[in-house]
Amino acid sequence: MRERRARRERLRAREFDAFVAGAGGRLLHAATLLTAEPPGAAPEAERLLVLALARTRADWTRLRGEDPYHHARRELAARYALSLRRHRRSRGGLLGALPPRERLVLVLRLFEGVGEEQTAAALGLPVERVRLLLERGTATLLSRPPAGDAPARPRARRARRARAGRPGAVPGTEGAV
Repeated sequence: MRERRARRERLRAREFDAFVAGAGGRLLHAATLLTAEPPGAAPEAERLLVLALARTRADWTRLRGEDPYHHARRELAARYALSLRRHRRSRGGLLGALPPRERLVLVLRLFEGVGEEQTAAALGLPVERVRLLLERGTATLLSRPPAGDAPARPRARRARRARAGRPGAVPGTEGAV
């Protein structure tokens, strides 16, 4: 009896390891988008992912017929929603300009492709609210210039003004070319 149980547990552990090997990268990317951390150093995203995967592993035997990726993604969103206050301050990243709830809706709807009704049910919000958060978040992202362009443009303008000797030029660079 113990041997059979141990064999089943080893099989489940191998199945879970295979699942993590296949889906871990995408889940980590979703967690990184949620926490708005830079992709290279994302300790908060990794923490969220570990918590979600730990819960998925604990529920692994009860997932008969359920998609484990769906379960892990739901756990990831739930863990993030529980810690919304912690993620209010922007750490940069692609979605760093958005409030946490808009970030969560955008990641679930656009990156993960979850339907409006499913997103609303997962977050405990009306469908209209999810729709509004999605519209507001996309409008915010589309209205902002890409992160790489923002600091370079004003400096370039000042340098051109300085070379042309126009007002607004950088002091002390009037004759510099």
